[in-house]
Parts: sequence; C-alpha cells; structure tokens
Amino acid sequence: MGNLKDQVVLITGASSGIGAATARALAAQGARVVLSARREGRLQELAQQLGERAAYLPSDVASLEDMQALVQLAKARFGRVDALFANAGIMPGSQMSQIRVEDWMDMVEVNIKGVLNAMAAVLPDMIAQQRGHILVTSSAAGLRSVPGNAVYCGTKHFVRAMLDSFRMEAVAEGSGIRTTTLYPGAVKTELLHSIAPSPEKDAVEQFYEQAGLDPEGIANAVVYALSQPPEVDVSDLVIRSIREG
Repeated sequence: MGNLKDQVVLITGASSGIGAATARALAAQGARVVLSARREGRLQELAQQLGERAAYLPSDVASLEDMQALVQLAKARFGRVDALFANAGIMPGSQMSQIRVEDWMDMVEVNIKGVLNAMAAVLPDMIAQQRGHILVTSSAAGLRSVPGNAVYCGTKHFVRAMLDSFRMEAVAEGSGIRTTTLYPGAVKTELLHSIAPSPEKDAVEQFYEQAGLDPEGIANAVVYALSQPPEVDVSDLVIRSIREG
C-alpha cells in the first residue's frame, strides 16, 4: 500500500458528510487536505480541527474560477496537487411529472458541471507532472434507474461514463493519472435535506436511518483507493450497507 503522508488532496463538498469524514480520515493518515464548500463556517471549524494539514476556501463547484482558485491555494500552501476528490452533490428528487425545472438545473450545475470544473482546474498540473488521481462520487443510482430520481440518476450515470472514458484517454496518452468512481448506497448525510417534503421523502429518510452507512465507510474507501501503489488503479468501488438490498 502507498504512503499518504504529505499527499495533497482537494476535496469538494467538504463541509459535511462524506467530504468532511474523508478529510478527517486522510489527515489521520498524514495527508494534506484542501477543503471546498459554500458554507464557510463549517469549513473553518473542520480546518481548525485538522490543524496545519488543512487549508480551506469557501467556493462553489459551479464556478470554474472558484475551482481554479482552490488549486492555487493548494499550490501556495502545500506546493502541488496530488489528488482531487470531486464529492460535492445534491439530490432534490421528484417525479419528472412535477416539472421541477429549477431543481433539475441545480443538479446539472453541481453534479455534472461541478465535477467538470474541478477536473478542468486540476488537470493542467496533473498532466504537467505526469501523475495524479481523480476520484468522483457517483452513486448506486449511477448503476441503475430509480423512479422519483430520474435527473439525479442521469447526473450520476454521466459521472460514471465520463470518468471511465477519461480513464481510457489517460491510458492512451500515458499521463499517469488514475481515476476512481465511487458508488455509495444509502449514506447518513445531509443529501436528503434538499428533497421537498412528501410521504415519499419520509419513507426514504426512514430507510436511510435504518440501513444507511455512516460517512466514514465511504471515507475509508477513498483512503483505500488513494493508498494503492502508483501502478494500481482502483477504477470502481461500490460501497453499501449489508442491510441494503
């Protein structure tokens, strides 16, 4: 297994849930983490907990300029970027017949454009240094269809197809960049908070409470993927509770 000491990892969606748990897990392994999210207070609190191994920037993945600023912070503070964990995502689920167009576009902005912006920001340095690791949070919904979450599923299927295509490009170009797509099942995070109140939401929340994993389960998978020797690419990881069918 590789040594994560002093590896510099950018994390989007770092203010809570999977992102925050991953920041803690990586810092415990000696990595340096650069934290991105829109909620400055949450980022500041987490960075203070992690000490000198953490830096943060209140930022929006929907902005390419914000993601480029995050990379510049990483380089100014820690000298380079070794990995990106593009984790930010939202899930305001609804039936397509409800025509919640604003929610659809918000998911496209964060779940699709947010990943692309973060990748666009880190790729120039990774290509120049001929190494790097890009990890993206898809979802178990990126492997199947889920009624009531059609647009969310679509964004997560996009992540799967895009990153695997990029993986093959990286191999052909010999860039040395690894990729990992993570497919979490139900996880106890704030993801459900963006769903409009409904009996269906109540049922989903009850299921997540009964069967969902703690975010640390996904954080451990990120540590595993990043810890592999440079020639090993863990391309896909499905992580779910033993209580989830």
